[in-house]
Amino acid sequence: MNDHPILAGLSQAGMRMGLPRMRAFLAWLGNPHLAYPTIHIGGTNGKGSVCRIAGAVLEAQGYKVGITTSPHLQEVNERIRIGSTPISDEAFARLVERIDDERRAWAAKELPPDERYPLTYFEFLIAAAFLHFAEERVDVGIIEVGMGGRLDATSVVTPLVTAIVTVGLDHTEHLGPDHASIAGEKAGILKPGVPVVLGPLTHEAMAVVRSVAVERGAPISTFGEDFQASGAPENFDYRGDGHEREGLRLSLSGDHQVVNAAVALRIVDLLPPALAVGEDAIRTGLAAARNRGRLEWLAPDLLVDGAHNPDGATVLANYLARLPRDRKRTLLLGGGTDKDVRSVAWTLAPQVDRVYTTACDHPKARSPGDVAAELEGLPVPVSPAGPLADALPFARADGSLVIVAGSLYLVGAVRDLAGVK
Repeated sequence: MNDHPILAGLSQAGMRMGLPRMRAFLAWLGNPHLAYPTIHIGGTNGKGSVCRIAGAVLEAQGYKVGITTSPHLQEVNERIRIGSTPISDEAFARLVERIDDERRAWAAKELPPDERYPLTYFEFLIAAAFLHFAEERVDVGIIEVGMGGRLDATSVVTPLVTAIVTVGLDHTEHLGPDHASIAGEKAGILKPGVPVVLGPLTHEAMAVVRSVAVERGAPISTFGEDFQASGAPENFDYRGDGHEREGLRLSLSGDHQVVNAAVALRIVDLLPPALAVGEDAIRTGLAAARNRGRLEWLAPDLLVDGAHNPDGATVLANYLARLPRDRKRTLLLGGGTDKDVRSVAWTLAPQVDRVYTTACDHPKARSPGDVAAELEGLPVPVSPAGPLADALPFARADGSLVIVAGSLYLVGAVRDLAGVK
């Protein structure tokens, strides 16, 4: 479903990071986030894929898995799922109304009048996810960090395992200007004694995260040292801590997903015996994992990817470089006011023949003209193509390969226009 009216009001409340209010409200609800074991996954890019891969593997073993990720592509229900199935419209509406009633009662009783502002949109949905998972009696909850980690609303959990998949330059206005400062924020999810799985971080980021891990006594598993994977998604090998798995097949596109799968497998291997997973379930889950909007072909001439930062754009560029260049390529680019569309465009420019700028119907979407103006000097032609409803058919009219990137919200809007659910 589209946003419930209650959520539509919250979306205007802005962002306020910090944990005391979230902890207090969850205590009011009876601490639902402590009713089941959790896995906490952070990182700049890749964390959503890792959530979905780990979830698919655990689901294949027969466990009831709650998964919360953000943002959603098309419908807000996507943020709260049992396994691969989003919460129903009816159940979601009831949940939202219950959380709102609880929030109002809590604010009236526990907060002074001048502090009775609503939960943020993200806090509200995370509280809803925690409560839904508790009511559904999940065997495990997989929780994706929203932004950063240290002050993120999800950091109230006490997980069995944490993971930091990547550290890149995104949300720099909130997290800091460089890899070290961003890594420090993301390392905030580390808990004393809780194992942490690290993807292939930069040297600068790795030094920061390792320092926090040592300080908190969190055992470290590092990609390339303690576990590794090699090959392509359709046939790769994994090795780590006595496990040797050969000829694995992953349903997701892009060589980077092999690394994400390795992180997910290392997480699963670190879980306690009560959540043990057999080898058959691992292979079944890898083959079943889905992550819509990431290197996703909606039609033979239409590829969408949520690349909205330099690292994400590099992944997309590497994927395009491996495709036959047998027709003209058009990049249909849009982005939010908080995204570095210029870096995305420059990274992708060698792999495309032209750029059309566009915008979806989202409050943060920049106008096509503004995006085009920021791309002055790009080595391929750039033209504003108007709103997405006009720009998409225009870009596809001459039979070129159309690549949509720059925003997950834009990708979701394209999926709507293409009639894909």
